[in-house]
Amino acid sequence: MDKDVSAGSGITTVAGRLALGITLLAFGLGHTAVIDGVSAADAVSIAQYVGGIALFVAGLVALREGDAAGGTAFSVLGALWFTWAVSEGASGNEAGLFLLLFALVALSLTFAGGDQLGRGVYGLFSVSLFLLAIAVFAENDGLAKAGGWFAVAAGAVAWYAATAALAHWPTAVPRRAAGRGVTATG
Repeated sequence: MDKDVSAGSGITTVAGRLALGITLLAFGLGHTAVIDGVSAADAVSIAQYVGGIALFVAGLVALREGDAAGGTAFSVLGALWFTWAVSEGASGNEAGLFLLLFALVALSLTFAGGDQLGRGVYGLFSVSLFLLAIAVFAENDGLAKAGGWFAVAAGAVAWYAATAALAHWPTAVPRRAAGRGVTATG
């Protein structure tokens, strides 16, 4: 594996990815119901303070440092997490619409570029939010649990990306030019 740690290795990006990872893990685990007595409502304070405020501040700092992609992602996601936290208990259709719009933002972040791990986080998160939105509209607990697991996976990837940058672990899969045994001379 390639030891490419330059992409997303700035301390602001690391802090943002840690905040996002923690929030996604709490949010996802709450929806999976895998921990007895823990629900999505238990993630509200984490979403408000870590996912909302800390992530928003990391986004503003990243924008000030000239990191337009990270700054945009973290500040927009921070605002959305904060809004989700303070609007907990909204009606089914309102919650479903919010999750659907939140999913579109995550999908935009997936296609905006960046490193492989960042695209992976946003891609998994967008699938999670689409599943959760459908689950709210259809009142389907099975889809909600599936969406929760996608959020857990996104949180794990965000956590790995932050830790990899700090520990200088691999953050990219190496690419081969042609295939096994093929050399430049033919």
